Amino acid sequence: MNKRISPLSPLDISSPPPFQPQSFDDPAKAVETLTALYERNTAFLIQSFAELAQGAPISSRYRAFYPQVSIETTSFGHVDSRLSYGHVTAPGIYTTTVTRPKLFKHYLNEQLALLMKSHNIPVIVSESTTPIPLHFAFGEGAHVEASTNAFVDIPMRDIFDTPDLNTTDDEIANGEYIPPPGEPSPLAPFTAQRIDYSLARLSHYTATHAEHFQNFVLFTNYQFYIDEFCSWARKLMAEDSDGYTAFVEPGNVVTLPGSNAPETDAALTRLPQMPAYHLKKKGHAGITMINIGVGPSNAKTITDHVAVLRPHAWLMLGHCAGLRNSQRLGDYVLAHAYMREDHVLDDDLPIWVPIPALAEVQVALEAAVAEITGYEGFELKRIMRTGTVGTIDNRNWELRDQRGPVKRLSQARAIALDMESATIAANGFRFRVPYGTLLCVSDKPLHGELKLPGMATAFYRTQVNQHLQIGIRAVQKLAAMPKEALHSRKLRSFFETAFQ
Repeated sequence: MNKRISPLSPLDISSPPPFQPQSFDDPAKAVETLTALYERNTAFLIQSFAELAQGAPISSRYRAFYPQVSIETTSFGHVDSRLSYGHVTAPGIYTTTVTRPKLFKHYLNEQLALLMKSHNIPVIVSESTTPIPLHFAFGEGAHVEASTNAFVDIPMRDIFDTPDLNTTDDEIANGEYIPPPGEPSPLAPFTAQRIDYSLARLSHYTATHAEHFQNFVLFTNYQFYIDEFCSWARKLMAEDSDGYTAFVEPGNVVTLPGSNAPETDAALTRLPQMPAYHLKKKGHAGITMINIGVGPSNAKTITDHVAVLRPHAWLMLGHCAGLRNSQRLGDYVLAHAYMREDHVLDDDLPIWVPIPALAEVQVALEAAVAEITGYEGFELKRIMRTGTVGTIDNRNWELRDQRGPVKRLSQARAIALDMESATIAANGFRFRVPYGTLLCVSDKPLHGELKLPGMATAFYRTQVNQHLQIGIRAVQKLAAMPKEALHSRKLRSFFETAFQ
């Protein structure tokens, strides 16, 4: 008979000593305190779990809380209206829970500094009332379940807090959250537990840790682009790093500047569902590229999770069906509008919400096409069209009655059709991440031009490298822009959080 504890016995709560709220005028010191508090509380949970796994008696329930940061302002004072974030618009108390402050150090420093400057107020660091789930305390790559034999007599949820999906949602980002009377308003678009959930998912889907993700993200739906990206990145590392500090592949395999091979031979035997590759720069200013595969479900899944890292921009590079007879295979399509027939975001972002093109991104993409191809001005129209891109959730739509889809595409003035671009743009709009799309015409199903195997191979070989170089050049142009110019106010709703 097990004598550790009866499953029906009441358990007292065991927690780290209470943390007294502290006020800060220096954002760096505030972040240091957030980090120390988070590290203390997660260490308490990890140590408690380790002791129980080694057979220590279960005498209490173990609980520790996320740190939080808060501000209070009593003024409607006018702030710099050119900024899209870094301020609140009305008096009140604003707060957000914080996780992984080491990972978000640069982001937190910037956001808190802007708040202090905008409102001339301190920030308060304290403990929240939101428990840290044990799974998230261990961080990425942990296998908590592997040591759970010690808990066969009592559910782990009776001893530790576990992820609560009832409160892990996108209500704040979707503009649906209304604070209960007397409760503070949100300071950030995501809560700590929502962020932790996505960090765990990112590690699972991409086989790389969150610390490697960069602020400029390229999505693609073909492995050919990834192969070219890897070749380019490895050459940079071996010859001239151009300011990049490392190249990271799935499995967290790292190649450093001056080397033509990874530090360790730990390549994965099987790639994850959506492998990610990171060409890193200081301050997360480099490029992450992810092969999301085919379909709007994948596109939503990965952008749901990348969004919590608060990137500065994401772009879609991929292939599409050209819908106009005047288009040729290999032509480029720069999306100026999106026709959403993907449906995966209908519950989060109603179909009647327009997804605008962002001038800063459009200019960077068009300039990059001109620079890489050598075409300028009116001549650029020879190889690139701008217009509406339709995104559909049925890859084999041609096999059904075409009259409905073709009529809608014509009425929308669509010039291309794919399965990811509108989803990625719509989630960029929803999460306030600047977005853009540059596609390459790989077939023309309405005009009988379908790729045969040999044609496809030649097409990919000649076109992918140029397309990728255009995407990289566009990202470099965006990275050179001031962040306050890139993060457009057009993505902000009536009642926005202060954090970007």
